[in-house]
Amino acid sequence: MDFGAARSHNGRVALVTGAARGIGLGIAAWLISEGWQVVLSDVDRHRGPQVAAALGENALFIAMDVADEHQVVAGVAQVLGQFGRLDALVCNAAITDPHHTMLENLDLAYWNRVLAVNLSGPMLLAKHCTPYLRAHCGAIVNLASTRARQSEPDTESYAASKGGLVALTHALAMSLGPEIRVNAVSPGWIDARDLSERRDAPLSEADHAQHPAGRVGTVEDVAAMVAWLLSKNAAFVTGQEFVVDGGMTRKMIYS
Repeated sequence: MDFGAARSHNGRVALVTGAARGIGLGIAAWLISEGWQVVLSDVDRHRGPQVAAALGENALFIAMDVADEHQVVAGVAQVLGQFGRLDALVCNAAITDPHHTMLENLDLAYWNRVLAVNLSGPMLLAKHCTPYLRAHCGAIVNLASTRARQSEPDTESYAASKGGLVALTHALAMSLGPEIRVNAVSPGWIDARDLSERRDAPLSEADHAQHPAGRVGTVEDVAAMVAWLLSKNAAFVTGQEFVVDGGMTRKMIYS
């Protein structure tokens, strides 16, 4: 894993959850390239330290299950103990519900776990990061999904969690403004696989062509939007949802 050299540190500190792979890792790498100190958190205690080491001296890994309030409290305390400040929170950790469990077979414990990670986790992080974000007029970005707007069959837990996260975003924006801005990014189809996987099993031309933008999205597409929302250039933007999906949610499709 080689993510290139980081720029000199700009003094700002960001916490990115679910950052051991995929979109979260892409966001962390992008912010580091802009000079941020990034704390990557994840439940993957094996891969997390490896990617943080590959990202360089501006990256630090901490293990955290965002659905566990005690771990959130401890993690935030670790960030503050290490750096003395927090300027940005990116809530990306999620269970993506890959199994498409039929409603009749949906286990309540699984439903509760998905909502605990995908929805309660961002609430807990906002709750415990707010005093420190407020001190530096910081920002929060929640990673929702186009599944908050449209669904495949048998994805109730994931769709409900992401729809709730969009609503939580504008609720937090009203509660925490004007000191803290809160926005959501809703990715569509993003090829978030490791580079080796993308090389071994490339997407088809049909996969790309169905998008009005002409291609499937990349983690960099999402990371660029997140970085902008955390920047001073977005100082007048709060309570909003930004869809990054190559236009698919605007495409009328008939079979």
